[in-house]
Amino acid sequence: MQYINSLINIIRAKKQQNVTISSTQKINVGILGTGKIGTDLLVKVLRSPYLECVMFSGRNYNSEGMQFAAKLDLPVSDQGIIAFTKPGLHCDVVFDATSAAYHVEHAVILENLGILAVDMTPSQIGECCVPAISLDEVYENDNLSMISCGGQSSIPLAHVLSKYVSGIKRIEVISRVSADSIGPGTLANIDEYYRNTKAGLAKYTGLGVDTIDVELISDEINRETKMFTHISAQVQDLRCVDLAVITQEVNRMVEKVQAYVPGYQLEAVPFVDGDQVTLVISVEGAGDYLPKFAGNLDIINCAAIAVAEEFAKAKNGLVNSKRGIRAKVSTPIREEPVFAEAI
Repeated sequence: MQYINSLINIIRAKKQQNVTISSTQKINVGILGTGKIGTDLLVKVLRSPYLECVMFSGRNYNSEGMQFAAKLDLPVSDQGIIAFTKPGLHCDVVFDATSAAYHVEHAVILENLGILAVDMTPSQIGECCVPAISLDEVYENDNLSMISCGGQSSIPLAHVLSKYVSGIKRIEVISRVSADSIGPGTLANIDEYYRNTKAGLAKYTGLGVDTIDVELISDEINRETKMFTHISAQVQDLRCVDLAVITQEVNRMVEKVQAYVPGYQLEAVPFVDGDQVTLVISVEGAGDYLPKFAGNLDIINCAAIAVAEEFAKAKNGLVNSKRGIRAKVSTPIREEPVFAEAI
């Protein structure tokens, strides 16, 4: 509780520092799911100069996340998705931090409401988006998938390998995270995690899903270890591999990711191992609401914030883009919304 109270004071101070920011730059966002991921997202939203939280909705007023939001005098609800259908609530973006199964229902409701859905679950409904590679998806879709923690950590560098290593036959991604940073939501959606991570890798590398291997390892011994991800590309001819060029481009991509995930670090520069080109990265969290070792959760939340901020900037004409934000028109909801249990 002492930690929570300290964090509340820090956030209040940061909110006071942001009072001079023009309100026209902010868009209204909501968070669906008041578990650890949703609450960490809330802290990040409160720190953002472009986002304003107008609803933090789950199912249990007595949950730690809900009590945390209530202490900050933020609008909360125990009505799940129904909270966003109430008259008078205007929301531009909703982060869905529930589960893949529930997002199937939430996606339809949010689309009918004309709200951009940022999917934190591995439902594979929305379009995959990795901010370091491209944010064009923000301008073209009503539902954006943050893929998975393993996807956000590996895809930027796998993308580089696909561009600068010819003749890739397979790509293997292995992520190791603390057992204390894997929640019940991830465990319940582990099959979806693998499918969505492979789909994201396939999109950004051009390889077939059947040539991509993904593994998530829970470290039961080193409970405070940060996230480590190994990316390996099996190649046909190592004579075509220019490690100097690859390393240069990898470093450039790492800098792009660090712009929104400061704890993203290259642990091992690209090296040849047998018939593979391998590199290793680590992710340490910002320590907002989640502990710093939970880099796997932090990176997907940071990616989601980057997406929402891009949407806000585009909506307010703060970024130059040939594309405009798609007009989102709400339509009547045909079916009664269902409750969703937050993770």
